[in-house]
Amino acid sequence: MSKITVAAIQTHYGPSLADNLARTETIVREAAKRGAQVILPSELFEGIYFCTRQDPKWFETAHAANAHPCVLALQKLARELKVVIPISFFEKDGPHYYNSVAIADADGEILGVYRKSHIPDGPGYMEKYYFRPGNTGFKAWTTRYGRIGVGICWDQWFPECARAMMLQGAELLFYPTAIGSEPYDAALDTHARWQRAMQGHAVSNAVPVIASNRIGLENNDGAAQQFYGHSFIANEAGELVQSFGANDEGVLVHTFDLAAIAAYRADWGFFRDRRSDLYGQ
Repeated sequence: MSKITVAAIQTHYGPSLADNLARTETIVREAAKRGAQVILPSELFEGIYFCTRQDPKWFETAHAANAHPCVLALQKLARELKVVIPISFFEKDGPHYYNSVAIADADGEILGVYRKSHIPDGPGYMEKYYFRPGNTGFKAWTTRYGRIGVGICWDQWFPECARAMMLQGAELLFYPTAIGSEPYDAALDTHARWQRAMQGHAVSNAVPVIASNRIGLENNDGAAQQFYGHSFIANEAGELVQSFGANDEGVLVHTFDLAAIAAYRADWGFFRDRRSDLYGQ
């Protein structure tokens, strides 16, 4: 299959898991109705982005991949709609906790789990309190519709993550995200550089990039965070072919021709001319 249709969800989330799942399911169904075959919700859509402050109560919301309510619900939905869904969730593995994605294939099978490799730690994004650095390594997954790579939020700023997934044969790169205001500087809006970082991955790897972010003002027991949206789909030349603004809610959908992109990638020679013998340093 050469053609593939992808989708990026952008919406707000609140404290109710049931409401968040219902909203996500509604938008996934809309995306599938519009022909989407791989549909990306944003990072940790199960609730508010709780990493704006440190509070041990949130550890109670983590579950194993085979028991997490988000994984179970969207795995079932993927099977029903015959779509692929990278499912972001708060994972508990024994005494360890991870920021993870489970890849549900179009028959509902969970192909495996990727654990976020790069864990931020700073005002508004105190993830090191909650998550261990991932131990899965970067991964690419062969789904019914194509081979995809999935990084999570802070991973998207690192070119090594994108390149590692490409070297495993990824044909598209997906990044579920939760990013917005900076508590130490209310005037700082990073959405343009956030997009450009991933557009750069698209250019230097000749690959489409799909990013889903949340929107809205969230209050976490006094810690406020305004999420800036701007979810997008970029083509293999890094051009934005679909994009949202800061307040749009819904789903972006776009179709790519993977055979044409593979020919374009070979023509540019980025992977032909790599000097991996020099990269050890």
